[in-house]
Amino acid sequence: MRLGSFSRMHVPAFLRGAFWLGLYLALVLAPLFVLLAGKTPPGRGFWWEFSSALGYAALSMMGIQFALTARFKHATAPFGIDIIYYFHRLISLLTFVFIALHLGFLSLASPRYVLTMLSPFTTSWTGRAALAAVVSFVLVLVFSLWRKGLGISYERWCLWHGILAVAAVAFAIVHIEGAGYYITAPWKRILWTIYALFWIGLLVYVRIMKPAVLLRQPYAVETLRKERGNAWTLTVRPEGHKGLSFRPGQFAWLTLGKSPFAIEQHPFSFSSSAAHPELLSFTIKELGDFTRTIKNTTIGERVYLDGPYGSFSVDRHRAPGYVFIAGGVGIAPVTCMLRTLADRSDRRPLTLIYATRTLENATFREELKALQTRLNLSVIQVFEEPPENWHGETGYPTIDVIKRCLPEERKNFHYFICGPDPMMDMVEAALYKLGVPMGTFHSERFNIV
Repeated sequence: MRLGSFSRMHVPAFLRGAFWLGLYLALVLAPLFVLLAGKTPPGRGFWWEFSSALGYAALSMMGIQFALTARFKHATAPFGIDIIYYFHRLISLLTFVFIALHLGFLSLASPRYVLTMLSPFTTSWTGRAALAAVVSFVLVLVFSLWRKGLGISYERWCLWHGILAVAAVAFAIVHIEGAGYYITAPWKRILWTIYALFWIGLLVYVRIMKPAVLLRQPYAVETLRKERGNAWTLTVRPEGHKGLSFRPGQFAWLTLGKSPFAIEQHPFSFSSSAAHPELLSFTIKELGDFTRTIKNTTIGERVYLDGPYGSFSVDRHRAPGYVFIAGGVGIAPVTCMLRTLADRSDRRPLTLIYATRTLENATFREELKALQTRLNLSVIQVFEEPPENWHGETGYPTIDVIKRCLPEERKNFHYFICGPDPMMDMVEAALYKLGVPMGTFHSERFNIV
């Protein structure tokens, strides 16, 4: 968990978070305890049995990964969905470790068995299923960790990530069924049948049920506006329904110009005021394959939204004042919060530290000036390449810059940080060194998939 993430869990949310963590552990460990309970077949030695335990745990973890990415709002709310996705990534790595240990300890117990099983030409169909499961899961990790380095587009990655993940779990179940060592008892076989149906149910929910609901709640593109900083603001309106309400700072998964059953979905923060949900805006910077095509969007084009998600919101953290520190397109959710506070006539003291490369890259520069007339807002801009005759802050939002910009009541305020990962790491570390309580600063990271 990154610095500042714990701040998302105030006391009630902490209890809900503890419940979901407990449920996760129960789902992972239940097959292991149940399969080892009661009468078991004759032992094969400690290392063999320990290897089997690791294998069962790895399969449970692989299967429950589907639940982590199913975007259940009640489960993600205590943490924030970005933390859930980071957890998903870490658990994938831990699952790989369990699989490697499974094979390693099995090699200690019977090296010849492992060599035979890993050969697709000499092994049984059970061994081939195990080998296919391992290869599928390794490919999931390789494509996820090095997607950009391998030149794989986000859209193609989404497709193959889903196919390979399903294949890994399916082949692993076939392997366990073929081995049959711990599932000979009817009630134990029933357990794995329930788990298999649970995983299938998750896939049906994500790929069929949820898109079917979204299909009945379409949106249409109302306007498309060019912004500073190589960004575009896409505004959509609901068609035939009331639309969705959201907390300022949250985001939604957007499907543009395609069916909601399509694999391709993209998360974007709302940039419009939460006080006016009848028109929803997203400010999108041209960075990747999909975002570079936003400028080609046509008015009236069909849009589907899955949301809202996220705990990055002033509505979740009441305080006498707020400090916002944004970099690049991280200004989008911050502007959403500022616009909402302005529409609510909120007069609490607000400070915005906004870092961009140049003056021209400062998205919403004119509106931020206008918002200062409606809010008790102080805006400090930090330019990496300042314009001529600039007498303000320059460089990066370092500890010295932040120290000069923070209000005197800084320990009582709450802090919202959003921007490129290196900037956020720098800011979080600076706030910690300046004595700002960890429970008062909150981060939103865009690089979650």
